[in-house]
Amino acid sequence: MKIIVTGSLGHISKPLTEILTGAGHDVTVISSDAGKVSAIEALGAKAAIGSIEDVAFLTKTFTGADAVYTMVPPNFGVSNYRQYIGDIGKNYAAAIKASGVTRVVNLSSIGAHLEKGTGPIAGLHDVELTLNALDNVAVKHLRAGFFYINFFANIDMIKNNGILGNNYSKESRLALVHPRDIAEAAAQELQGTFSGKSHRYVISDEQKVSTLVKTLGAAIGKPDLPWVEFNDQDSLAGMTGAGFPPAIASVFVEMGTAIRSGILWEDYDRNKPADYGKTKLDDFADEFAAVYKG
Repeated sequence: MKIIVTGSLGHISKPLTEILTGAGHDVTVISSDAGKVSAIEALGAKAAIGSIEDVAFLTKTFTGADAVYTMVPPNFGVSNYRQYIGDIGKNYAAAIKASGVTRVVNLSSIGAHLEKGTGPIAGLHDVELTLNALDNVAVKHLRAGFFYINFFANIDMIKNNGILGNNYSKESRLALVHPRDIAEAAAQELQGTFSGKSHRYVISDEQKVSTLVKTLGAAIGKPDLPWVEFNDQDSLAGMTGAGFPPAIASVFVEMGTAIRSGILWEDYDRNKPADYGKTKLDDFADEFAAVYKG
């Protein structure tokens, strides 16, 4: 098949491309970075260099494809994060419609069933609605869990302050996922058959925050690593102090409140997948330790 992969050589798109080219598919990877061409070609794929904000470019690249994998890359330079995410979704929809693509696998998030109160995930809710409005296009939304690799951003907190923390408690639970497991699920859907508009939860493991902290702490030689629950104001101040623009920091604080209240998991709990990803917390702890010590 001819398959288009967005997301350049990101944490999901690179292993997804490797799986698809390894299976013999004709893969084109969209990237905004011309410096990535040789690395994309080294994976056996073609590179399409351009902006996902350019509908004409997307339409040209999508034309003739059997399937497209869509995702919205982070952009912390925007003033309205939800609008940015929603606008990229509209660009994809316009290009899908104009190009005649009939099968789409879209990266979404756990909690995307909710219209508001979820921080950046609310933008992915909007993207789901936009893509679901396309006529005669089969769309599978991959509602991914909380990325393990988000904890790489907390390494400085551990090294400088001797803690892990956020604005939810150690008794909160997390439905976790590894990008490699998302790539496996995306490859399965792109190469399989589905119809209509539907979603699939992609989760690798479920753990309480207390268990996660104990496991990561043990892996880096800090078995007593404490978890500190910040209030929302302190969490916002910490993020802005770390360099996040206030408009972006406030969105992620809101996502933390959604974790704290448990609303993110409500639809997932009613529709748990039959199969989970293979990367468990203990597996990620080894990866975390290597990055921490490296």
